[in-house]
Amino acid sequence: MHKTDLFRPSTRVRRVGTALAALGLAWTAPAWADAPAPADQAGAAATMPADSAPGRDTNLIADGGARLLLTGGVSTIEGAGGGGLVPWALIGGYGAQHEVGLQAFGTGVSTQDFRLYAYGASANFGDRIEVSLARQNFHLRALAGALGLGNDYTISQTIIGAKLRLIGNAVLDQNTLLPQISVGAEHKINDDTTVVGGALGLKRADTDFYLAATKLFLGQSLLVNGTVRLTRANQYGILGFGGLGHTDMAYKAEFEGSAAYLITRKLAVGGEVRTKPNQLEGALGGTTFKEQAAWDGFVAYAVDRHLSVTAAYADLGQIALRGQHAAYLSLQAGF
Repeated sequence: MHKTDLFRPSTRVRRVGTALAALGLAWTAPAWADAPAPADQAGAAATMPADSAPGRDTNLIADGGARLLLTGGVSTIEGAGGGGLVPWALIGGYGAQHEVGLQAFGTGVSTQDFRLYAYGASANFGDRIEVSLARQNFHLRALAGALGLGNDYTISQTIIGAKLRLIGNAVLDQNTLLPQISVGAEHKINDDTTVVGGALGLKRADTDFYLAATKLFLGQSLLVNGTVRLTRANQYGILGFGGLGHTDMAYKAEFEGSAAYLITRKLAVGGEVRTKPNQLEGALGGTTFKEQAAWDGFVAYAVDRHLSVTAAYADLGQIALRGQHAAYLSLQAGF
């Protein structure tokens, strides 16, 4: 789901307010809602579970009626629900309890030296478990020719992901500072035996682990997220894992953060930052293959609740020989 879908038109907002009132929780309609929250329905209704609140949709395949849109974010370049670079604790897809949510994405990132195309899909089971599958194709362009590999040589990898929500509910928990917290894993399989597995002699498959915490402030139209990742990946795994000759294989703890602010019901802006391990610096002498933190600033627009588009400017830090600045475009469909 797309970033701007997080703040769905007032029908969805009123359903969340109804669910909160049924739980006996205080709730104030944010400025972007079309109507105030429903009257308090405390008392006997206070004992109702969240998923039996008025307006609850019980279809197996989610239609978006039981969850605010974008409460799964967009798909990262690695397939998990979140921002473009950073996975969130929110579970991707529309599915609430007893529902299944599905989404698919396609992303293009173009720098002055390289191009990355990523695509994939994910499934949400009961707003508790997310599984994803993504494919990345990294085109070396002119650098490949300079290395004698032929123009537009491509390094590809497959990423199999899973995420589990542990505690918290980012939408319903508006009366506490407790965030939604999830754990996840991404198993990455790099296909390249010429550069990654051959010339550089790097490990070509490995698994990242992460812990994410996401807090949604409905009244302020603001979402913030922090993620800690244990990883041995070089450039997200595109340049393999660990140091040269399978050295330096200890997991590194890296920080990832993101924030999104809604300007209107369909337009959002935000930014992300992601630190990365620096395990290959000097592979060709000097500062070659130095790895630096990446960040982006994005604008997201919801065409409708099934289709969204995100555009961004990204600074990916040094990749191979020099720093890379990128244009980023992503399309996502969700159900």
